[in-house]
Amino acid sequence: MSAESLRAAIRDVVDFPKPGIVFKDITPILADGELFRESISLLCATTGGAKIDKVVGIDARGFIFAAAVADRLGAGFVPIRKKGKLPWKTRQTAYSLEYGESIVELHEDAVKPGESILLVDDLLATGGTAAAAVKLLDELGAKLVGISFVIELGFLGGRAKLAPHPVSAILAY
Repeated sequence: MSAESLRAAIRDVVDFPKPGIVFKDITPILADGELFRESISLLCATTGGAKIDKVVGIDARGFIFAAAVADRLGAGFVPIRKKGKLPWKTRQTAYSLEYGESIVELHEDAVKPGESILLVDDLLATGGTAAAAVKLLDELGAKLVGISFVIELGFLGGRAKLAPHPVSAILAY
């Protein structure tokens, strides 16, 4: 099992969710227990052994990976959700993504100042969503240990929006 096994399982879906977009479908990884387990192991390895208090996952596919990473690391899990999906007091920020605009939110008490955080999502494209998540975590005083993705679309330059934070991706396209 390796990152190349994961790459072989990813399906390209042309013109989804709109014309001109090539969607990287990770559902074949999720459907295969060995591939899913390997993806979680590789994401956990991006911490370099650093102690993580909480793993933060970005709505929606990031939840799948982040929750499993949190469990494996013995850390808490925190969701960053699309606007209107969290039931308590939130902080929010707007951002642009490759095919529109959106707002994400985080509960005000989800992360305490100084807590070590690993931010996880399935895909880094233009970096708008991840940059919005970083902004929310910074506002709460989190210590962002790293930002990890299953897939990075490097040609879109999203990593630059996340500097100076350390960014890791299992697969680069």
